[in-house]
Amino acid sequence: MAAKRFAPKLKIKTGDKVVIIAGANKGQKGEVVEVFPKENRAIVNGVNLVKKHTKGTEENPGGINEIEAPIHISNMMLVDGKTGEPTRVGRKLVDGKLVRYSKKIRRNY
Repeated sequence: MAAKRFAPKLKIKTGDKVVIIAGANKGQKGEVVEVFPKENRAIVNGVNLVKKHTKGTEENPGGINEIEAPIHISNMMLVDGKTGEPTRVGRKLVDGKLVRYSKKIRRNY
């Protein structure tokens, strides 16, 4: 029986601007809508669209809809707010709080 592992602390949060660095959607940019820490995945607005078939109801006519599918965290990088370039992110303790910073130019987020 495998031991249960705790979900690691992710460096990408809801609302962050990210760029996809691997896979079929490589190079696309978007904003993180939702993060799933246990699966190490996130949903990015307008990226990794898949077709979902839905059955019609009284309110919804149904049909084929395009929705965003989750992407693995390792396939995306945070975009620096000032330069607009992808950057690696570190975390450090400042005044008792963990603060994310850009490793490329050491800028706090």
